[in-house]
Amino acid sequence: MRLDEAIIKRIEEICREKDVSICEAALGGGKSPSAIYDLIKGRTKCSKVETVRSFCEGAGITLSEFFKPDYFNDLEE
Repeated sequence: MRLDEAIIKRIEEICREKDVSICEAALGGGKSPSAIYDLIKGRTKCSKVETVRSFCEGAGITLSEFFKPDYFNDLEE
C-alpha cells in the first residue's frame, strides 16, 4: 500500500467511526473539503500534513490517532 492509499483508507475509516462526512470533518478543521476530495479522487498523490491535521481537528482526533494503524508501517516506496 502506498502512503496516499493508506491516508485515503484511514480518512474513510475515521469518517465511518465518527459518523462524520469528509466535508464536515474538513470544514470543522477550518479547511475547504476540496483538498481532501482531491486526494481521494486521485487528483493529487501528495497530501500535506497540514491538510491531514485539519481533517483530524474536524474529526476530533489527533495526528497520532490518525497514523496509529499498523498499515502505515508497511508502506511501499
